[in-house]
Amino acid sequence: MRQSLLFTLLLTLLPCATAGAANPDLIIYGDYLLSMEPGAPVIKNGAVVISGDKIIATGPRAAIDKRYIAPRVIPGEGRVLLPGLINGHTHTAMTLFRGMVDDLDLMTWLNNYVFPMEGRFVTPEFVRTGTSLACWEMIRGGTTTFVDMYFYPDDIASVVDSCGLRAVIGAPHIDYPSPGFEGWDDSFAAARDFVRRWQGKHPRITPAFAPHAPYTVSAEHLQATVEAAADSDALISMHLAEAPAETAYVREHFNTSPVQHVAGLGMYGQRLIAAHMVQLDGDDIALTARAGVGAIHNPTSNMKLGAGISPVPAMLAAGVNVGLGTDGAASNNDLDMWEEIRLAALLHKVAAGKPTTLPAPQALAMATRIGAAAIRMEEQIGQLKPGMQADLIQVDISKTRHQPLYDINSHLVYMLDATDVVTTVVAGQVLMENRQVLTIDESKLRQSVAGAAARISAALAEQAARQ
Repeated sequence: MRQSLLFTLLLTLLPCATAGAANPDLIIYGDYLLSMEPGAPVIKNGAVVISGDKIIATGPRAAIDKRYIAPRVIPGEGRVLLPGLINGHTHTAMTLFRGMVDDLDLMTWLNNYVFPMEGRFVTPEFVRTGTSLACWEMIRGGTTTFVDMYFYPDDIASVVDSCGLRAVIGAPHIDYPSPGFEGWDDSFAAARDFVRRWQGKHPRITPAFAPHAPYTVSAEHLQATVEAAADSDALISMHLAEAPAETAYVREHFNTSPVQHVAGLGMYGQRLIAAHMVQLDGDDIALTARAGVGAIHNPTSNMKLGAGISPVPAMLAAGVNVGLGTDGAASNNDLDMWEEIRLAALLHKVAAGKPTTLPAPQALAMATRIGAAAIRMEEQIGQLKPGMQADLIQVDISKTRHQPLYDINSHLVYMLDATDVVTTVVAGQVLMENRQVLTIDESKLRQSVAGAAARISAALAEQAARQ
């Protein structure tokens, strides 16, 4: 009895956070460890211990090495260890439309190019290829979770299952003909079926309803989505308050703002992930905060399409969980979350005329801890602490261009980029090591992408000849 008490006392004195007594499978080290827990200090020479798909301990390397031995270790010299990044809004398969057309406003871009090209080219094979390309890019850049909204969600889920990433996959439904559907009735029925079949069935895949936007889905149909989500306790992901044209449409037809419109239909009573949230007033922000709606800021896409500047500092101050997203590669034109982190920090300094607005640690939190809360996954991801899912990355800080280093948060936000990520781990599985993606065959992927790109290029040439 005395020996047991002594052993317990010794364990409590070791300066590392632990959970349970599971046997470790993997230990990952870092010269710097950022847990992203509120108020937690940066740990120099830290480590994370993983058993199965969960973190069981974190702390200084010296304390970890006294307690744990794992069959596999990943060294951390010249590396930063932090949670994987969370892309709160994207359209993965649209990587195949990357650079197809640029420098247009949202409605011209959608109606004259995106929607027609989707109708012509989007098939299950197209979606598998485009999603694979997106997942390769995200793994390579340190994104471990993404929220998707695109056609043929079962094919997206198949790619996610095989590549190892974590995803919220939204099944789109819209009032107009779209790839695979004639209109609302069949697209909504398919969305309900997708959510029913995937809900609670996969540890890394969360299904969601994805009505496109208030200007493409009627009030009656948005209410139907609300009812279906309530019945299945499912997430909803949709575009909301994105651009001036949307605001004008909603005011003309419903005499209110996009936020007030969907809130009045019950959308704000559900677990809503609202992408963009640019065209907001003070009442919209207060309502969003009270409802606990998660907002996703997409600075690159919003700037590129001239949609405006989302009032992110005001939302954060009101208590809204604001995450970051890339949007699709057709309007970005990449899926680099480091770029979104940096642009968010810089854009709002310019907008406010205050260099203290949205400081580096807060911008980084939007892609990790706060972003996890925005998509309702804060109990699983976004922080490195015992009991959380083992979703984490290592970032290289060893090169000459990385020198000197005074503040690790500053480096991560204002200096590093996707090419600096060296290791990506999701649910304890190493998806990339030493900058080599392990779960997607890059050579086969490039062949598939080249074939799709050739067909799209020919169609663009035809369209240009007709103009």
